[in-house]
Order: sequence, then C-alpha cells, then structure tokens
Amino acid sequence: MPAPRTVLLTGAAGGLGTLMRDLLPSYGYELRLLDLRPIEGEPDAITADLSDRAALREAVRGVDAIIHLAGISLEASFDKILASNIEGTYNLYEAAREEGVPRIVFASSNHAVGYTPRPEAGDPLIPIDTPHRPDTFYGLSKSFGEDLAQLYWDKHGLETVSVRIGSCFPEPSSVRMLSIWMSPADGARLFHAALTAEDVQHTVVYGSSANTRLWWDLSTARALGYEPQDDSEPYAEKIVAEHGELRPGVEAHAYLGGHFVNDPPIWPYRHGRY
Repeated sequence: MPAPRTVLLTGAAGGLGTLMRDLLPSYGYELRLLDLRPIEGEPDAITADLSDRAALREAVRGVDAIIHLAGISLEASFDKILASNIEGTYNLYEAAREEGVPRIVFASSNHAVGYTPRPEAGDPLIPIDTPHRPDTFYGLSKSFGEDLAQLYWDKHGLETVSVRIGSCFPEPSSVRMLSIWMSPADGARLFHAALTAEDVQHTVVYGSSANTRLWWDLSTARALGYEPQDDSEPYAEKIVAEHGELRPGVEAHAYLGGHFVNDPPIWPYRHGRY
C-alpha cells in the first residue's frame, strides 16, 4: 500500500497518542488529531466524543488511514467500557466505511488474551491465533474490536491491522513488562509497517520490541515489514533486583495479563504505570 499522507490519530492526547504525535511525522505522515479533550499546543485538533457520529464522520472525511487509540485503556464498569470502547469503536468503523477510508490500525491489547498462561523458560512463544481469553471488560472490548475488524473486512473490504499492544513506555518498569515492552520508537516502526504493508485484509499482530524475554510470536508483525530495534534487557538487572523474578503459584504472575486478572487498575489511573 502506498504510504498514506493524512492519518487520523484518535486518542491523540493519551500517553501512546502523545508519543506517536512526536514520532510518526518523521515517516512523512500528516496527522489529523482527535481526542475527547483539547490538546495543548494543537489548536487544529478535533475535540469530539466517540459517541458523536456526525463529528466522527467529519473527522475521517478525506483521510487515507486511521490509527485508533481512543477509548478507556484500563478496567472500568461494563457500562463505561460499552459506551467508549465497544460502541465508540463501532461508530468509528461506520464512519470509516461511510467515507471510504481503506485502512484502520486498531489498538488492541494483550488483555484480549490475558488469561492465556504465560510461557515458562523453554516453552514455545504464544501464537497469534491463540483464542480470545480476555481478563477484564477492557480486554473483552479489545476482543470485540478484533472481531469487528474482521467483520468489516469480510463484509465491506475495510482493512485493519489489530495490534495487541504490550506496554509502550519510554522504559519498562516491571518484571512482566520486560517480556511485553514496546519502545516508543518500535511502536512508531510497527504502526508505519501496519499503515503501508500490502494486502493486510485483517491481520492481528503482537506489539512489542524484540525483547530477550519475549513471550509472544512476532512473525505476523514482521511479515508486515516490522523490524524491531530495541530490547528491554538492559533494564532487567535493575528491575529484577527491585521486584524479584516472577514466581510460580502467584496468580498475577501466571497469566499473560498480569495483575489485570486479579487486581486490575481502574480507569482513571493516575498513580504510576501498570
């Protein structure tokens, strides 16, 4: 696919959105920004809720692709998740279909498969076709998003790359994150590959760097042209010394979703990283 020129970035004021606002323009993209709240220093950004279907249709009109990061990014009540992540994502897909946008890059999550047991040393990597096993209503909404993307490809020919993002921060901050961390630079590389690869139809990929402690199979991401450059291992000695290794028999250590399975951070979360 030729490189899109104009890309709508939803959730542009969030943590990941802010990182991508800084990094993606270097790939030649003109970003059209959308968020629920105004974005400081971005007077042309669109302020709109995902429930506002007219505003969404206006926002997507004329863009070459969409990176959909908007929505609740932690656990919340089902009603909140339903309105923001499920109905909101449907509204965006409908707007894209109506306006003929050819491709969406959907921010899915490892929490769509959060109840998958994490690999032990020597186990095979978690495959991309592992069944949905959401660990929260949040994870359930990401499973829905992946299935919605498949429907819109099969029914309407709207392509999607669903990226099961691990944890995208400047540095990893937990032992679990050593296995699922995606550096911001690798995040931009992956989104660029997802925007430009040919004939993606609906492709699901895991989103992380090439970590020494990697838990999942990056082959479908690499097939898009993604070449991760970073590894969490330089941070490992300090993090393990502070927290200790993951321990058998501890529920939060047993599953891919970590403490989302037993004590998920509740939206909004303002006191550190998850």
